[in-house]
Amino acid sequence: MYIFLLLFFLIPFFWFIRTTKTVLFWLYLWQLKEYHIGRFKAHFQTYKGKHLLFNKLIFLKIVILCVFIFLSYVSVEPGFWDTMVDSILFIFIFLLFIIYLLEALKAIKDAFSNKLIKPIFTVKIRFLFLTTFIFTIGFLFFDLFYYQFPLVGLLLFDLLIPVIVSLIILAFQPFTVLLRNRILEKAKKKREQFKDLLVIGITGSYGKTSTKEFLYTILSKRYRVLKTKEHQNSEIGISNCILNDLKPEHQIFICEMGAYNRGGIKLLCDIAKPKIGVLTGINEQHLATFGSQENIIRAKFELIESLPENGIAFFNAKNKYCVELYEKTLHQNKFGAGQAKIKKILYGEEAVFSGQENILGAMAVAKEIGMNERDILNSCEKIKNKIGGIKLKKGINDLNIIDATYSANPNSVIAHLEYLKNWKGKKVIVMPCLIELGRASKEVHQRIGRKIAEVCDLAIITTKECFDDVKKFEKISVGNKSQILFIEDPKKIFEKVKDFNKRDDIILLESRLPKELIKLLNI
Repeated sequence: MYIFLLLFFLIPFFWFIRTTKTVLFWLYLWQLKEYHIGRFKAHFQTYKGKHLLFNKLIFLKIVILCVFIFLSYVSVEPGFWDTMVDSILFIFIFLLFIIYLLEALKAIKDAFSNKLIKPIFTVKIRFLFLTTFIFTIGFLFFDLFYYQFPLVGLLLFDLLIPVIVSLIILAFQPFTVLLRNRILEKAKKKREQFKDLLVIGITGSYGKTSTKEFLYTILSKRYRVLKTKEHQNSEIGISNCILNDLKPEHQIFICEMGAYNRGGIKLLCDIAKPKIGVLTGINEQHLATFGSQENIIRAKFELIESLPENGIAFFNAKNKYCVELYEKTLHQNKFGAGQAKIKKILYGEEAVFSGQENILGAMAVAKEIGMNERDILNSCEKIKNKIGGIKLKKGINDLNIIDATYSANPNSVIAHLEYLKNWKGKKVIVMPCLIELGRASKEVHQRIGRKIAEVCDLAIITTKECFDDVKKFEKISVGNKSQILFIEDPKKIFEKVKDFNKRDDIILLESRLPKELIKLLNI
């Protein structure tokens, strides 16, 4: 009897600790996906996403829940069967105690070792966390004191946490939208006050950030320039940049623009009012949220459609979709109606390696604005990494590392692999499979796999969903020396690359990788 009471006291305590950790994780995931339902849903098409909802631990908890429900309602006469039911109930209660104890200890360990996955605590996240926290406390109090079978309630809440957190977030979305609209309107009004401000909008599936940074470096030699910060390419990010950073002394505003749905770029243009638009390239990135390649093309072209009649549109000549849009715009077809007076420029034809067109695009824009070639070339000399999106670093044991963990898309991965050819030593890439590619995922990963087999001596893929597609072309490598391995554990990845690489070799870190691996490599 005393053991039963002790377990009933301890289980809710440990449940609360692990539930707090789980709530933080789901808030983190929603924030990571920018509260975009399409991106959030697309996450569960990945192996890791599916594993979040379907795994052995969840299955075990469902079994325990079913046993509790059955035993709670089964009626037996006092005697042998009554004793047996109590014994079975005790076994499963003790099993649940062990599960929650281990989960709570893991949560505490992660918190003290700084491995706890949690969101960035913005004002919105603080409010959502406080709301969820209060709801959790209220549920726990009601469950323990008013519900006849409290362990059933705890398990149900446990299994439904993804739904509960999501419903709380969605319930407050109307208020979030109202607040967002207020910020957008304030940003529009402030932008309208800067009549002489030249705004350069940059959009595309890839190359946006690189082109923005190159252009900022070049133009800053002659003009007072403001640019959107890292990950500040949404309507709120751009609006905050205008409200907080735009000053009367600024002559040029370089505005990176990103979106996940049709109409998104047009909304950004309504806020920033660009006169110059740069379309850096279009590929399958975020196909899962756009729904089709046609929708992606139309969405990116919203920047060009939003330019004034005296505007200037730049198109990447190395991207087939950009070339098609350039040609169609000239003919005023369904994409380019009403855009006849816009000046249109193709850039990057002379690029000799993938990614070089980004700096050529920045140079073309600077020249069109009025900078002379000498100033442009002098500014370009300050740019160390002409590809963009990468940083050359020295890691532990003097390892050569290319850090491309900022973001990844099909074209950037191929460009970075092409860049590896410049190195004489062994070449290694560490990357997860790319996400939000929809039905194009298989073909994209096979394309990446073929390039890896051509260039690399070793590839470590950290996620499972498209590993077989990447590995398919392993044997086409020269001398059959290429290895394409699936390794998820950061420590095992570290040991593999540390033992594999020497002083003259190179490691390419691509896309989002575990923080523990970055820490172990000491970059």
